[in-house]
Amino acid sequence: MRRKLTFTGIAIFVLTLSLGIAAAEKINFSGAWTMDRGRSMGLPADMNQVMTITHTGDKIQLETKLITSQGERTVSDSYTLDGKEAEFTPQSPPGAPVPKGKRTANWLPRGNGILVNEETITETPNGQVKNQLARKWILSPDGTTLTIDLYFDGPNGSFETKRIFVKK
Repeated sequence: MRRKLTFTGIAIFVLTLSLGIAAAEKINFSGAWTMDRGRSMGLPADMNQVMTITHTGDKIQLETKLITSQGERTVSDSYTLDGKEAEFTPQSPPGAPVPKGKRTANWLPRGNGILVNEETITETPNGQVKNQLARKWILSPDGTTLTIDLYFDGPNGSFETKRIFVKK
């Protein structure tokens, strides 16, 4: 009986310790990030990006400056990493119909990144246009490189991009 209680106590201690370690392993994306064009792929040749991320708990706020030969545009967004579906207003070009969107965002199993899934629906004169987008963010173990893989699927086709950011 005593051996059984000791084993149960040890098992509970190990489980508690492993849960604490798992919670502590979640990373933080906060900082200023500059895209490394040489290591990124699938983007317009003249496009560059700079991101400022504020990450507190399960909330990520980001401001992205898109720099092209046509000028600069700043896009603000946020993710709540709770895995719950939430409505959001996707960015759209000036003068274009504003789509409606649903988004889920959650931690990857090892806590070293996040997965954001989005579905947007735009009402057009020709009917609804539905697009799906997935973003996977992975932070390097040393915290200096952020890789964002983006997968897009819509009625006009699919594409993939990889953006590599270096922390300033």
